[in-house]
Amino acid sequence: MKRITTPLAIATATLAPWPRLSHLLALALLTGLGACGGGGGGDSPASVAVAAENAAVQVAAQTQQQALVSLGQQLFNDPKLSTPAGTACASCHQAASGFSSLHGSTLGVAAGSLPTSLGLRSPSQAAYSAAIPRFGFVTSPQGTLIPAGGQFWDGRADTLAAQALLPLLNPLEMNNADQATVVSKVAAAPYASLFTRVFGAAALSNTNQAFNQIGQAIQAFEQSAALQAFTSKYDAMVQGKAVFSAAEQNGMALFQSPANGCAACHRMNPASSTPQNSPFTNHIYVVEGIPRNPQIPRNADASFFDLGLCGPERSAPVAPVGVQIADYCGAFQVPSLRNVALRPALMHNGFFRSLTDVVNFYSTRNSDPQRWYGPSGIPNDLPAQYQANLETRRPPFNHRSSNGPLLTAAQVSDVVAFLNTLTDGFLAASTSP
Repeated sequence: MKRITTPLAIATATLAPWPRLSHLLALALLTGLGACGGGGGGDSPASVAVAAENAAVQVAAQTQQQALVSLGQQLFNDPKLSTPAGTACASCHQAASGFSSLHGSTLGVAAGSLPTSLGLRSPSQAAYSAAIPRFGFVTSPQGTLIPAGGQFWDGRADTLAAQALLPLLNPLEMNNADQATVVSKVAAAPYASLFTRVFGAAALSNTNQAFNQIGQAIQAFEQSAALQAFTSKYDAMVQGKAVFSAAEQNGMALFQSPANGCAACHRMNPASSTPQNSPFTNHIYVVEGIPRNPQIPRNADASFFDLGLCGPERSAPVAPVGVQIADYCGAFQVPSLRNVALRPALMHNGFFRSLTDVVNFYSTRNSDPQRWYGPSGIPNDLPAQYQANLETRRPPFNHRSSNGPLLTAAQVSDVVAFLNTLTDGFLAASTSP
């Protein structure tokens, strides 16, 4: 396979799904490179003309990208893209809930388009998902290969474009029969003309191509500043625009304490004034032993277990030499904590409904397991053969049970106060494109 080596080739290859945008960027690069050639031309009429053309092409490329984002936003918010109509992507990813919501359900997992349909997991947060890397195996601080990344709780989609398409055909979600059904709905939508302006006049005549382009447009929207706002009080604090209260400051110190282990998985860097350096996740997979949610219909079957990385929503990934994927059965990806206080249900199965309960779980899983799992004290959402996968080596899960809770009630309250500083909206949203 020939390597792409020139800046022009790399740029246009990156934008291959949007040929018109690729073409505009190619022209911009070519005219820009041309303006740099020659020697000492200064502000000659020719160089001024090239610069003007370059600027015009760059504006056109930006306009095309804005059109793609606008199309993606309209697709994301269209409730007619389900069967029956009434469920949009936004139904389970409402901005007011941090782009993770339940579509009217009170059971911890989202309702689907049909009155009787209910999902298996709490919807993953769409906000900040653009920063999630593709699924793969990375080297841990201990030098071992561990799974990380991918979209969804189990990493089964490599890109936001691929992720966006799966709910459209899932009978428990948007319930469309096939790709053609979805594309026909887009063709009848008010934004159909925008679709063909972005992707070409004949775009909607090729079902498979148009279906994939729907995903590309939604991806562009999810990559936009609308879902990567970085406007929380925490972001203001690291930029010197806000000061934490005593409770928030103490909560952050507790969160960062190596003995508590929060920041080991929910990575942050308050010393950096760049909010992007605090993603509040490291994207790895952990078997935490979250209690079973009895309100999920499939959990009525005592023999059924949601094993995350090992299924049932995906096939177990092929592991590299030396890694046993069975060791990760029951593992789910560490989510970002940005906007976590807005979510109506927490953890992959929506078992928890408040941050206080979540922090108390981390504080007392070892010291008071009966509180979470019933009289046996044994994690009740892991089958017997995978109980050994339960995380017990790293904080907070290596805390001795005889030492009692890891945190006091006051400390739990302070950690929750800190987590509330991760909610966007404290700063004015950026107006940059």
